[in-house]
Amino acid sequence: MAASKPVRILLLAPVLLGESLALQLTAADEELEVFLQADQLRGHPALVIWSIDAIASFSAIRREALLLQERWTPSPLLLLLPPKVPVSRDDLLTVPASGLLQNSSVATLQAAIKTLIGGGRVVEIHSGETGRTETPAAMGFGQWLLINGLQQISDDLRVMTSMLTPPPEHPLLRLMLEGRCRELRCARSFLLWLWGPLQLGFDDPVSLQSVPDPADGVDDSTAITLQERSAVAVWTAIRERLDTSVQSGLTNATGRLLAIDGLNPERRRDLLLALLQQLDQVLDELRCGDDSRLFAQAWISLQPELRRQALTCVAGRYVQLPQGDELLPVADQLLAQADLNGTDDELPDASSMLTPLLVNQPVLVNGQLLPADDPRALLQLETLVSNWLVRTAELIGAELLDACGNWPELRRYMLRDALVSTRELERLRNRLNTQLRIADWIERPIQLYESRRTLFQLRHGQIEPLQLTEPRDQELNQLGWWPRQVALLVETRDALAPQVQALVRRFGDLMVVLLTQVVGRAIGLIGRGIAQGMGRSLGRG
Repeated sequence: MAASKPVRILLLAPVLLGESLALQLTAADEELEVFLQADQLRGHPALVIWSIDAIASFSAIRREALLLQERWTPSPLLLLLPPKVPVSRDDLLTVPASGLLQNSSVATLQAAIKTLIGGGRVVEIHSGETGRTETPAAMGFGQWLLINGLQQISDDLRVMTSMLTPPPEHPLLRLMLEGRCRELRCARSFLLWLWGPLQLGFDDPVSLQSVPDPADGVDDSTAITLQERSAVAVWTAIRERLDTSVQSGLTNATGRLLAIDGLNPERRRDLLLALLQQLDQVLDELRCGDDSRLFAQAWISLQPELRRQALTCVAGRYVQLPQGDELLPVADQLLAQADLNGTDDELPDASSMLTPLLVNQPVLVNGQLLPADDPRALLQLETLVSNWLVRTAELIGAELLDACGNWPELRRYMLRDALVSTRELERLRNRLNTQLRIADWIERPIQLYESRRTLFQLRHGQIEPLQLTEPRDQELNQLGWWPRQVALLVETRDALAPQVQALVRRFGDLMVVLLTQVVGRAIGLIGRGIAQGMGRSLGRG
Protein backbone atom coordinates (compact mmCIF):
# COMPACT_ATOMS: atom_id res chain seq x y z
CA MET A 1 0.00 0.00 0.00
CA ALA A 2 1.35 3.43 -0.97
CA ALA A 3 2.20 5.79 1.87
CA SER A 4 -0.01 8.82 2.26
CA LYS A 5 1.35 12.13 1.06
CA PRO A 6 2.61 14.32 3.95
CA VAL A 7 0.80 17.57 4.71
CA ARG A 8 3.27 20.45 4.59
CA ILE A 9 2.76 23.35 6.99
CA LEU A 10 4.74 26.57 7.17
CA LEU A 11 5.03 27.77 10.77
CA LEU A 12 6.18 31.38 11.33
CA ALA A 13 6.98 31.85 15.01
CA PRO A 14 9.83 32.73 17.38
CA VAL A 15 12.55 30.09 17.31
CA LEU A 16 11.94 28.35 20.65
CA LEU A 17 8.15 28.51 20.38
CA GLY A 18 8.24 27.33 16.75
CA GLU A 19 10.43 24.31 17.49
CA SER A 20 8.33 23.30 20.49
CA LEU A 21 5.06 23.69 18.60
CA ALA A 22 6.42 21.81 15.57
CA LEU A 23 7.45 18.86 17.75
CA GLN A 24 4.04 18.69 19.41
CA LEU A 25 2.17 18.83 16.09
CA THR A 26 4.31 16.20 14.35
CA ALA A 27 4.22 13.92 17.40
CA ALA A 28 0.41 14.04 17.46
CA ASP A 29 0.01 13.52 13.69
CA GLU A 30 2.70 11.74 11.69
CA GLU A 31 1.25 12.97 8.39
CA LEU A 32 2.15 16.58 9.24
CA GLU A 33 5.43 18.03 8.05
CA VAL A 34 6.19 21.39 9.68
CA PHE A 35 8.71 23.84 8.22
CA LEU A 36 10.02 26.83 10.18
CA GLN A 37 11.65 28.57 7.21
CA ALA A 38 10.08 29.47 3.87
CA ASP A 39 13.23 28.54 1.92
CA GLN A 40 12.93 24.93 3.15
CA LEU A 41 9.67 24.48 1.22
CA ARG A 42 9.25 23.04 -2.25
CA GLY A 43 6.14 24.62 -3.64
CA HIS A 44 3.18 25.88 -1.66
CA PRO A 45 2.32 24.58 1.80
CA ALA A 46 -1.14 23.24 2.66
CA LEU A 47 -1.39 25.78 5.51
CA VAL A 48 0.50 28.84 6.77
CA ILE A 49 0.53 29.38 10.56
CA TRP A 50 1.69 32.70 11.97
CA SER A 51 2.18 32.82 15.73
CA ILE A 52 2.17 36.37 17.14
CA ASP A 53 3.67 36.83 20.60
CA ALA A 54 2.64 40.50 20.97
CA ILE A 55 0.72 43.13 19.00
CA ALA A 56 2.56 46.44 18.94
CA SER A 57 0.83 47.83 15.84
CA PHE A 58 -2.44 46.33 14.69
CA SER A 59 -2.20 48.00 11.27
CA ALA A 60 1.18 46.34 10.75
CA ILE A 61 -0.33 42.96 11.66
CA ARG A 62 -3.11 43.42 9.11
CA ARG A 63 -0.67 44.52 6.43
CA GLU A 64 1.64 41.56 7.04
CA ALA A 65 -1.30 39.11 7.04
CA LEU A 66 -2.43 40.52 3.70
CA LEU A 67 1.08 40.06 2.26
CA LEU A 68 1.19 36.47 3.50
CA GLN A 69 -2.19 35.77 1.92
CA GLU A 70 -1.04 37.20 -1.40
CA ARG A 71 2.26 35.32 -1.36
CA TRP A 72 0.94 31.87 -0.40
CA THR A 73 -2.42 31.91 -2.20
CA PRO A 74 -4.39 29.60 -2.24
CA SER A 75 -2.99 28.28 1.05
CA PRO A 76 -5.12 29.38 4.04
CA LEU A 77 -3.61 31.51 6.80
CA LEU A 78 -4.00 30.74 10.51
CA LEU A 79 -3.11 33.39 13.10
CA LEU A 80 -2.23 32.37 16.66
CA LEU A 81 -2.89 35.34 18.97
CA PRO A 82 -1.48 35.92 22.47
CA PRO A 83 -3.73 35.81 25.56
CA LYS A 84 -3.83 39.61 25.91
CA VAL A 85 -4.74 41.51 22.76
CA PRO A 86 -5.18 45.33 22.87
CA VAL A 87 -7.73 45.19 20.02
CA SER A 88 -11.49 44.72 19.99
CA ARG A 89 -13.18 41.66 18.54
CA ASP A 90 -14.62 43.59 15.59
CA ASP A 91 -11.15 44.80 14.63
CA LEU A 92 -9.66 41.32 14.92
CA LEU A 93 -12.29 39.95 12.55
CA THR A 94 -11.08 42.36 9.86
CA VAL A 95 -7.72 40.56 9.63
CA PRO A 96 -7.53 38.76 6.25
CA ALA A 97 -7.04 35.24 7.62
CA SER A 98 -9.01 32.01 7.38
CA GLY A 99 -8.36 31.18 11.03
CA LEU A 100 -7.97 33.14 14.27
CA LEU A 101 -7.08 31.37 17.50
CA GLN A 102 -6.40 33.20 20.74
CA ASN A 103 -4.52 31.44 23.53
CA SER A 104 -5.49 28.03 22.15
CA SER A 105 -4.38 24.59 23.25
CA VAL A 106 -2.56 22.08 21.07
CA ALA A 107 -5.73 19.97 20.71
CA THR A 108 -7.68 23.02 19.50
CA LEU A 109 -4.88 23.86 17.09
CA GLN A 110 -4.88 20.33 15.66
CA ALA A 111 -8.65 20.45 15.07
CA ALA A 112 -8.32 23.88 13.47
CA ILE A 113 -5.58 22.62 11.12
CA LYS A 114 -7.81 19.81 9.86
CA THR A 115 -10.72 22.21 9.36
CA LEU A 116 -8.67 24.79 7.47
CA ILE A 117 -6.98 22.23 5.24
CA GLY A 118 -10.45 20.87 4.44
CA GLY A 119 -11.52 24.31 3.22
CA GLY A 120 -13.30 25.65 6.30
CA ARG A 121 -12.89 28.57 8.72
CA VAL A 122 -12.05 28.71 12.42
CA VAL A 123 -12.42 31.66 14.80
CA GLU A 124 -11.92 31.48 18.57
CA ILE A 125 -11.50 34.85 20.26
CA HIS A 126 -11.87 35.60 23.95
CA SER A 127 -13.36 39.11 23.90
CA GLY A 128 -12.99 39.49 27.64
CA GLU A 129 -9.20 39.56 27.09
CA THR A 130 -9.26 42.22 24.39
CA GLY A 131 -9.65 45.94 24.63
CA ARG A 132 -8.70 49.25 23.08
CA THR A 133 -5.51 51.05 23.96
CA GLU A 134 -6.52 54.33 22.37
CA THR A 135 -7.17 57.17 24.76
CA PRO A 136 -10.87 58.12 24.70
CA ALA A 137 -11.76 61.52 23.30
CA ALA A 138 -12.30 64.25 25.87
CA MET A 139 -15.91 65.23 26.55
CA GLY A 140 -17.32 68.59 27.43
CA PHE A 141 -18.71 69.33 30.88
CA GLY A 142 -22.32 69.12 29.69
CA GLN A 143 -21.72 65.80 27.94
CA TRP A 144 -19.98 64.45 31.02
CA LEU A 145 -22.92 65.40 33.23
CA LEU A 146 -25.42 63.75 30.88
CA ILE A 147 -23.43 60.53 30.50
CA ASN A 148 -22.73 60.38 34.23
CA GLY A 149 -26.43 60.83 35.04
CA LEU A 150 -27.47 58.09 32.64
CA GLN A 151 -24.82 55.74 33.99
CA GLN A 152 -26.02 56.33 37.55
CA ILE A 153 -29.60 55.61 36.47
CA SER A 154 -28.48 52.38 34.76
CA ASP A 155 -26.53 51.29 37.84
CA ASP A 156 -29.50 51.96 40.13
CA LEU A 157 -31.80 50.06 37.77
CA ARG A 158 -29.50 47.02 37.87
CA VAL A 159 -29.51 47.13 41.67
CA MET A 160 -33.32 47.38 41.81
CA THR A 161 -33.69 44.56 39.29
CA SER A 162 -31.40 42.29 41.30
CA MET A 163 -33.42 43.04 44.44
CA LEU A 164 -36.62 42.12 42.59
CA THR A 165 -35.17 38.78 41.41
CA PRO A 166 -36.81 36.95 43.07
CA PRO A 167 -39.49 39.42 44.28
CA PRO A 168 -39.48 40.05 48.04
CA GLU A 169 -42.22 38.43 50.08
CA HIS A 170 -43.24 41.66 51.81
CA PRO A 171 -45.78 43.40 49.50
CA LEU A 172 -44.90 46.94 50.66
CA LEU A 173 -41.19 46.46 49.94
CA ARG A 174 -42.01 45.04 46.52
CA LEU A 175 -44.25 48.02 45.69
CA MET A 176 -41.51 50.42 46.77
CA LEU A 177 -38.89 48.72 44.61
CA GLU A 178 -41.18 48.58 41.58
CA GLY A 179 -42.06 52.25 42.06
CA ARG A 180 -38.37 53.14 42.24
CA CYS A 181 -37.76 51.26 38.97
CA ARG A 182 -40.57 53.19 37.28
CA GLU A 183 -39.12 56.49 38.54
CA LEU A 184 -35.66 55.63 37.20
CA ARG A 185 -37.02 54.60 33.80
CA CYS A 186 -39.06 57.79 33.56
CA ALA A 187 -35.99 59.86 34.48
CA ARG A 188 -33.91 58.11 31.81
CA SER A 189 -36.64 58.54 29.19
CA PHE A 190 -36.97 62.21 30.08
CA LEU A 191 -33.22 62.79 29.71
CA LEU A 192 -33.10 61.04 26.35
CA TRP A 193 -36.21 62.86 25.12
CA LEU A 194 -34.89 66.22 26.30
CA TRP A 195 -31.42 65.90 24.80
CA GLY A 196 -32.31 63.83 21.73
CA PRO A 197 -30.38 60.76 20.50
CA LEU A 198 -26.98 60.51 22.13
CA GLN A 199 -25.36 59.40 18.87
CA LEU A 200 -26.03 62.82 17.32
CA GLY A 201 -24.24 64.68 20.08
CA PHE A 202 -20.97 62.81 20.40
CA ASP A 203 -18.30 61.83 17.90
CA ASP A 204 -17.25 58.93 20.12
CA PRO A 205 -20.32 57.70 22.05
CA VAL A 206 -19.70 56.32 25.51
CA SER A 207 -21.34 53.01 26.32
CA LEU A 208 -24.00 53.25 29.02
CA GLN A 209 -23.57 49.60 29.94
CA SER A 210 -20.83 48.43 32.18
CA VAL A 211 -18.08 46.42 30.51
CA PRO A 212 -18.31 42.77 31.59
CA ASP A 213 -15.56 41.77 33.95
CA PRO A 214 -13.90 38.43 33.12
CA ALA A 215 -13.77 37.75 36.86
CA ASP A 216 -17.58 37.71 36.95
CA GLY A 217 -17.67 34.53 34.91
CA VAL A 218 -19.28 36.13 31.85
CA ASP A 219 -18.37 34.17 28.73
CA ASP A 220 -17.87 36.81 26.05
CA SER A 221 -15.88 34.63 23.66
CA THR A 222 -16.51 34.19 19.95
CA ALA A 223 -16.12 30.65 18.62
CA ILE A 224 -17.03 29.94 14.99
CA THR A 225 -16.14 26.78 13.08
CA LEU A 226 -17.10 26.19 9.44
CA GLN A 227 -16.27 22.84 7.93
CA GLU A 228 -16.70 24.33 4.46
CA ARG A 229 -17.41 27.72 2.93
CA SER A 230 -20.96 27.19 1.73
CA ALA A 231 -24.40 28.54 2.58
CA VAL A 232 -25.36 25.25 4.25
CA ALA A 233 -22.25 25.33 6.46
CA VAL A 234 -22.96 28.94 7.44
CA TRP A 235 -26.54 28.10 8.43
CA THR A 236 -25.37 25.02 10.34
CA ALA A 237 -22.93 27.15 12.37
CA ILE A 238 -25.61 29.78 13.08
CA ARG A 239 -28.13 27.16 14.17
CA GLU A 240 -25.63 25.47 16.49
CA ARG A 241 -24.74 28.81 18.12
CA LEU A 242 -28.40 29.81 18.60
CA ASP A 243 -29.32 26.32 19.81
CA THR A 244 -26.60 26.55 22.46
CA SER A 245 -27.83 29.99 23.56
CA VAL A 246 -31.43 28.80 23.87
CA GLN A 247 -30.52 25.59 25.68
CA SER A 248 -28.54 27.50 28.30
CA GLY A 249 -31.58 29.64 29.17
CA LEU A 250 -32.38 33.23 28.25
CA THR A 251 -33.22 36.27 30.32
CA ASN A 252 -34.91 39.43 29.10
CA ALA A 253 -32.45 42.34 28.87
CA THR A 254 -34.37 44.38 26.28
CA GLY A 255 -35.75 46.97 28.72
CA ARG A 256 -39.31 46.14 27.67
CA LEU A 257 -41.90 43.50 28.55
CA LEU A 258 -42.04 40.43 26.31
CA ALA A 259 -44.95 38.03 25.94
CA ILE A 260 -42.63 35.02 26.18
CA ASP A 261 -41.64 36.22 29.67
CA GLY A 262 -44.99 34.90 30.85
CA LEU A 263 -44.33 31.38 29.59
CA ASN A 264 -42.89 28.62 31.68
CA PRO A 265 -39.08 28.54 31.10
CA GLU A 266 -39.34 25.03 29.70
CA ARG A 267 -42.15 26.01 27.32
CA ARG A 268 -40.23 29.13 26.25
CA ARG A 269 -37.19 27.02 25.45
CA ASP A 270 -39.36 24.49 23.56
CA LEU A 271 -40.93 27.30 21.53
CA LEU A 272 -37.60 28.80 20.46
CA LEU A 273 -36.12 25.40 19.63
CA ALA A 274 -39.23 24.45 17.64
CA LEU A 275 -38.96 27.67 15.64
CA LEU A 276 -35.30 26.93 14.91
CA GLN A 277 -36.21 23.44 13.71
CA GLN A 278 -39.03 24.76 11.54
CA LEU A 279 -36.75 27.42 10.07
CA ASP A 280 -34.26 24.70 9.17
CA GLN A 281 -36.97 22.77 7.34
CA VAL A 282 -38.20 25.89 5.53
CA LEU A 283 -34.66 26.68 4.34
CA ASP A 284 -34.29 23.12 3.04
CA GLU A 285 -37.57 23.49 1.16
CA LEU A 286 -36.58 26.85 -0.31
CA ARG A 287 -33.23 25.46 -1.49
CA CYS A 288 -35.15 23.08 -3.72
CA GLY A 289 -36.60 26.06 -5.62
CA ASP A 290 -35.00 27.20 -8.85
CA ASP A 291 -35.83 30.92 -8.88
CA SER A 292 -34.20 32.96 -6.11
CA ARG A 293 -36.57 35.86 -6.85
CA LEU A 294 -39.47 33.83 -5.43
CA PHE A 295 -37.79 33.25 -2.06
CA ALA A 296 -39.51 36.22 -0.39
CA GLN A 297 -42.98 35.24 -1.65
CA ALA A 298 -42.57 31.61 -0.62
CA TRP A 299 -41.22 32.73 2.76
CA ILE A 300 -44.31 34.84 3.47
CA SER A 301 -46.69 32.06 2.42
CA LEU A 302 -44.90 29.53 4.66
CA GLN A 303 -44.98 31.64 7.82
CA PRO A 304 -48.48 30.66 9.09
CA GLU A 305 -47.78 26.94 8.66
CA LEU A 306 -44.37 27.35 10.30
CA ARG A 307 -46.00 28.97 13.32
CA ARG A 308 -48.68 26.27 13.52
CA GLN A 309 -46.05 23.53 13.55
CA ALA A 310 -44.05 25.34 16.24
CA LEU A 311 -47.18 25.81 18.35
CA THR A 312 -47.99 22.12 17.99
CA CYS A 313 -44.50 21.17 19.20
CA VAL A 314 -44.83 23.44 22.24
CA ALA A 315 -48.30 22.22 23.19
CA GLY A 316 -47.46 18.55 22.64
CA ARG A 317 -49.17 16.46 20.01
CA TYR A 318 -50.72 14.02 22.48
CA VAL A 319 -51.17 16.21 25.58
CA GLN A 320 -54.77 16.51 26.85
CA LEU A 321 -56.06 18.79 29.60
CA PRO A 322 -59.50 19.22 31.15
CA GLN A 323 -61.68 22.14 30.11
CA GLY A 324 -64.80 22.11 32.21
CA ASP A 325 -66.12 18.53 32.13
CA GLU A 326 -64.28 17.55 28.95
CA LEU A 327 -60.77 16.30 28.29
CA LEU A 328 -59.50 18.08 25.17
CA PRO A 329 -56.27 17.88 23.15
CA VAL A 330 -54.24 21.02 23.82
CA ALA A 331 -52.66 21.37 20.37
CA ASP A 332 -55.95 21.12 18.47
CA GLN A 333 -57.67 23.63 20.73
CA LEU A 334 -54.84 26.14 20.50
CA LEU A 335 -54.65 25.85 16.71
CA ALA A 336 -58.41 26.40 16.46
CA GLN A 337 -58.33 29.55 18.64
CA ALA A 338 -54.99 31.17 17.72
CA ASP A 339 -54.59 33.71 14.93
CA LEU A 340 -51.16 32.96 13.48
CA ASN A 341 -51.49 35.12 10.36
CA GLY A 342 -50.34 38.33 12.05
CA THR A 343 -47.24 40.27 11.04
CA ASP A 344 -44.61 42.29 12.86
CA ASP A 345 -43.91 45.57 11.08
CA GLU A 346 -40.50 45.82 12.75
CA LEU A 347 -39.18 42.70 11.04
CA PRO A 348 -36.67 43.69 8.31
CA ASP A 349 -36.90 42.47 4.75
CA ALA A 350 -36.52 38.69 4.77
CA SER A 351 -34.35 38.67 1.64
CA SER A 352 -31.38 40.11 3.56
CA MET A 353 -31.46 36.98 5.75
CA LEU A 354 -32.58 34.36 3.22
CA THR A 355 -30.46 34.91 0.12
CA PRO A 356 -27.04 34.57 1.88
CA LEU A 357 -28.25 31.37 3.59
CA LEU A 358 -29.75 29.91 0.42
CA VAL A 359 -27.54 30.96 -2.51
CA ASN A 360 -24.43 32.18 -0.62
CA GLN A 361 -24.97 35.79 -1.68
CA PRO A 362 -22.52 38.37 -0.22
CA VAL A 363 -23.61 40.33 2.85
CA LEU A 364 -23.31 44.09 3.23
CA VAL A 365 -21.51 44.80 6.53
CA ASN A 366 -20.47 48.36 7.37
CA GLY A 367 -20.31 49.35 3.73
CA GLN A 368 -18.36 46.24 2.65
CA LEU A 369 -19.65 43.30 0.63
CA LEU A 370 -18.38 40.22 2.45
CA PRO A 371 -18.91 36.53 1.66
CA ALA A 372 -21.42 34.79 3.89
CA ASP A 373 -18.68 32.62 5.43
CA ASP A 374 -16.78 35.69 6.68
CA PRO A 375 -17.09 35.86 10.50
CA ARG A 376 -18.44 39.42 10.38
CA ALA A 377 -21.11 38.46 7.86
CA LEU A 378 -21.97 35.32 9.82
CA LEU A 379 -22.47 37.31 13.02
CA GLN A 380 -24.75 39.75 11.21
CA LEU A 381 -26.80 36.89 9.76
CA GLU A 382 -27.00 35.38 13.24
CA THR A 383 -28.43 38.67 14.53
CA LEU A 384 -31.08 38.70 11.80
CA VAL A 385 -32.04 35.08 12.53
CA SER A 386 -32.21 35.68 16.28
CA ASN A 387 -34.36 38.77 15.71
CA TRP A 388 -36.78 36.75 13.59
CA LEU A 389 -36.73 34.02 16.23
CA VAL A 390 -37.64 36.32 19.13
CA ARG A 391 -40.26 38.34 17.25
CA THR A 392 -41.98 35.24 15.88
CA ALA A 393 -41.96 33.72 19.36
CA GLU A 394 -43.58 36.94 20.58
CA LEU A 395 -46.47 36.53 18.14
CA ILE A 396 -47.05 32.95 19.27
CA GLY A 397 -46.54 33.84 22.95
CA ALA A 398 -49.23 36.53 22.78
CA GLU A 399 -51.70 33.97 21.37
CA LEU A 400 -50.80 31.52 24.16
CA LEU A 401 -51.48 34.17 26.81
CA ASP A 402 -54.90 34.89 25.26
CA ALA A 403 -55.71 31.17 25.19
CA CYS A 404 -54.71 30.79 28.85
CA GLY A 405 -57.06 33.65 29.75
CA ASN A 406 -59.99 31.58 28.47
CA TRP A 407 -58.69 28.19 29.63
CA PRO A 408 -57.69 28.26 33.34
CA GLU A 409 -56.50 24.64 33.38
CA LEU A 410 -53.94 25.48 30.71
CA ARG A 411 -52.11 28.02 32.86
CA ARG A 412 -50.19 25.57 35.03
CA TYR A 413 -48.96 23.78 31.92
CA MET A 414 -47.97 26.84 29.86
CA LEU A 415 -47.30 29.80 32.16
CA ARG A 416 -45.11 30.70 35.09
CA ASP A 417 -46.45 29.96 38.56
CA ALA A 418 -47.10 33.63 39.31
CA LEU A 419 -49.48 33.88 36.32
CA VAL A 420 -51.80 31.13 37.49
CA SER A 421 -53.67 33.92 39.27
CA THR A 422 -56.30 35.50 37.04
CA ARG A 423 -55.43 38.97 38.28
CA GLU A 424 -51.72 38.62 37.54
CA LEU A 425 -52.38 37.20 34.07
CA GLU A 426 -54.78 40.03 33.20
CA ARG A 427 -52.29 42.60 34.49
CA LEU A 428 -49.62 41.15 32.23
CA ARG A 429 -51.93 41.15 29.21
CA ASN A 430 -53.02 44.73 29.87
CA ARG A 431 -49.44 45.90 30.19
CA LEU A 432 -48.53 44.15 26.94
CA ASN A 433 -51.49 45.75 25.14
CA THR A 434 -50.59 49.20 26.48
CA GLN A 435 -46.95 48.73 25.49
CA LEU A 436 -48.03 47.66 22.00
CA ARG A 437 -50.24 50.72 21.53
CA ILE A 438 -47.52 53.10 22.71
CA ALA A 439 -45.03 51.40 20.40
CA ASP A 440 -47.37 51.61 17.39
CA TRP A 441 -48.57 55.18 17.98
CA ILE A 442 -45.47 56.90 19.37
CA GLU A 443 -42.24 54.88 19.43
CA ARG A 444 -42.42 53.40 15.92
CA PRO A 445 -43.06 56.75 14.13
CA ILE A 446 -40.09 58.27 15.95
CA GLN A 447 -37.89 55.30 15.00
CA LEU A 448 -39.00 55.55 11.36
CA TYR A 449 -38.26 59.28 11.28
CA GLU A 450 -34.84 58.72 12.86
CA SER A 451 -34.17 55.78 10.45
CA ARG A 452 -33.61 53.39 13.34
CA ARG A 453 -34.59 49.75 13.71
CA THR A 454 -34.45 47.66 16.88
CA LEU A 455 -33.25 44.08 16.52
CA PHE A 456 -33.23 41.41 19.21
CA GLN A 457 -30.07 39.34 19.50
CA LEU A 458 -29.15 36.41 21.74
CA ARG A 459 -25.89 37.14 23.58
CA HIS A 460 -24.43 35.91 26.86
CA GLY A 461 -27.65 34.10 27.77
CA GLN A 462 -29.75 37.24 27.31
CA ILE A 463 -32.12 38.74 24.78
CA GLU A 464 -30.49 42.11 24.09
CA PRO A 465 -31.62 44.99 21.84
CA LEU A 466 -29.47 46.25 18.99
CA GLN A 467 -30.11 49.61 17.32
CA LEU A 468 -29.41 49.78 13.59
CA THR A 469 -29.53 52.85 11.35
CA GLU A 470 -30.99 52.22 7.92
CA PRO A 471 -33.24 54.15 5.48
CA ARG A 472 -36.92 53.67 6.32
CA ASP A 473 -38.51 56.44 4.24
CA GLN A 474 -40.90 54.08 2.47
CA GLU A 475 -42.32 52.84 5.77
CA LEU A 476 -42.52 56.44 7.02
CA ASN A 477 -44.64 57.44 4.01
CA GLN A 478 -47.08 54.59 4.72
CA LEU A 479 -47.92 55.77 8.25
CA GLY A 480 -51.46 56.71 9.21
CA TRP A 481 -52.63 60.14 10.27
CA TRP A 482 -51.81 59.97 13.99
CA PRO A 483 -48.34 58.37 13.71
CA ARG A 484 -47.50 60.92 11.01
CA GLN A 485 -48.38 63.73 13.44
CA VAL A 486 -45.96 62.25 15.99
CA ALA A 487 -43.18 62.31 13.39
CA LEU A 488 -44.19 65.88 12.48
CA LEU A 489 -43.96 66.85 16.16
CA VAL A 490 -40.40 65.50 16.36
CA GLU A 491 -39.51 67.40 13.21
CA THR A 492 -41.00 70.56 14.71
CA ARG A 493 -38.95 70.11 17.86
CA ASP A 494 -35.78 69.74 15.80
CA ALA A 495 -36.66 72.86 13.80
CA LEU A 496 -37.47 75.01 16.83
CA ALA A 497 -34.66 73.80 19.09
CA PRO A 498 -31.93 76.02 17.54
CA GLN A 499 -34.15 79.14 17.77
CA VAL A 500 -35.04 78.40 21.39
CA GLN A 501 -31.40 77.81 22.26
CA ALA A 502 -30.39 81.06 20.54
CA LEU A 503 -33.14 82.94 22.38
CA VAL A 504 -32.05 81.56 25.74
CA ARG A 505 -28.41 82.35 24.95
CA ARG A 506 -29.20 85.93 23.99
CA PHE A 507 -31.41 86.37 27.05
CA GLY A 508 -28.53 85.11 29.18
CA ASP A 509 -26.13 87.55 27.49
CA LEU A 510 -28.60 90.37 28.12
CA MET A 511 -28.85 89.45 31.80
CA VAL A 512 -25.06 89.40 32.06
CA VAL A 513 -24.87 92.90 30.54
CA LEU A 514 -27.58 94.20 32.87
CA LEU A 515 -25.99 92.69 35.98
CA THR A 516 -22.42 93.75 35.21
CA GLN A 517 -22.75 97.02 33.30
CA VAL A 518 -25.92 98.52 34.80
CA VAL A 519 -26.61 97.02 38.22
CA GLY A 520 -22.94 96.49 39.03
CA ARG A 521 -21.93 100.03 38.15
CA ALA A 522 -24.88 101.45 40.07
CA ILE A 523 -23.90 99.48 43.16
CA GLY A 524 -20.32 100.63 42.71
CA LEU A 525 -21.36 104.30 42.51
CA ILE A 526 -23.55 103.95 45.59
CA GLY A 527 -20.75 102.27 47.51
CA ARG A 528 -18.28 104.95 46.44
CA GLY A 529 -20.68 107.69 47.58
CA ILE A 530 -21.17 106.01 50.95
CA ALA A 531 -17.41 105.66 51.41
CA GLN A 532 -16.82 109.30 50.55
CA GLY A 533 -19.58 110.39 52.94
CA MET A 534 -18.13 108.30 55.74
CA GLY A 535 -14.68 109.78 55.06
CA ARG A 536 -15.98 113.34 55.35
CA SER A 537 -17.83 112.52 58.57
CA LEU A 538 -14.72 111.00 60.06
CA GLY A 539 -12.65 114.03 58.92
CA ARG A 540 -15.00 116.45 60.63
CA GLY A 541 -14.96 114.39 63.80
